[in-house]
Amino acid sequence: MNPTIRNTQQETKMNPMIHNTQQETKMNQMASNTQLETKMRPGNASQELVPSRYALRVGEIDVLVVSDGVLPLPTATMATNVAPAELATWLDDNFLPRDAFDWPLNVMVARSGDQTILVDAGLGGQFSGFPRAGQFPQRLEAAGIDLESVTDVVITHMHMDHVGGLLVDEVKNRLRPDVRIHVSATEVAFWTSPDFSHTDMPKPVPDVLRSTATSFYNEYRDRLQIFEDKYEVAPGVVVRLTGGHTPGHSVVDLASGGERLMFAGDAMFPVGFDHPDWYNGFEHDPAEAARVRIGLFRELAESGGLLVAAHLPFPSVGRVAIDADAFRWVPVIWDY
Repeated sequence: MNPTIRNTQQETKMNPMIHNTQQETKMNQMASNTQLETKMRPGNASQELVPSRYALRVGEIDVLVVSDGVLPLPTATMATNVAPAELATWLDDNFLPRDAFDWPLNVMVARSGDQTILVDAGLGGQFSGFPRAGQFPQRLEAAGIDLESVTDVVITHMHMDHVGGLLVDEVKNRLRPDVRIHVSATEVAFWTSPDFSHTDMPKPVPDVLRSTATSFYNEYRDRLQIFEDKYEVAPGVVVRLTGGHTPGHSVVDLASGGERLMFAGDAMFPVGFDHPDWYNGFEHDPAEAARVRIGLFRELAESGGLLVAAHLPFPSVGRVAIDADAFRWVPVIWDY
């Protein structure tokens, strides 16, 4: 059992994010009462029978991975530079349907010191074609995390499924007026005149991406904390520019007590471990995205640190191993 992992439903070894029943300590500000976690309440995400949040610790940093839902997308977007037969073989080998696939969508909350950091914000209500996403606000509330407590938001990139959640009234009206929203200067500049010439997305998507990025910037421009290459958001929480998926795409590194975790945003997808050189249709510079992906995989394999990514199956917590000329994702064992 991996000692760093603590599930939110755990009854006996709750980390400080959830409530430590063994030590009978006070509730952490980010946590809900254990009884409230198990009680079924009308209109609350705690009614869900499938877990939608997962807690762990990285040294002294509390972490919660939250599912925003899933995005039904054509499987063709998973590999745009290979023959359809090659992709079909991979899908068959992984017991996945050939035509459409539910992309997971994960966000993350970290607490370091007196700062509570939201990493990405899910879809919100930006696209009616994805009705099963946009759920992170209710799921945060079910975990006992008040949006008013969020001091910082880190945006890995400005695609609609990462910033859209900040545009719904139930979120933007509850965020504190002094919340700091961190995004790379390169990303902000890109969305003033975005280039979709190398992407291969479903036809309605680019226009919604443009309008959502514009709405996000207009809504939060006064609260943006723009960084160039790297910025320490809180002790042990660093955001750094990688590029690739979008020119200003970034990842978030957590480091504390000799433990590490990377939130990799959209740098990697499930097929990328077996085929890191396959292009994804949502990548604005697919060749650079493949280079970044391989570099991050190698970095994770060398460090042994944990990986969380936006579109890996929830809770997306695992490690990366080198497997000949490709890579292998090693999910952690759930710790109840």
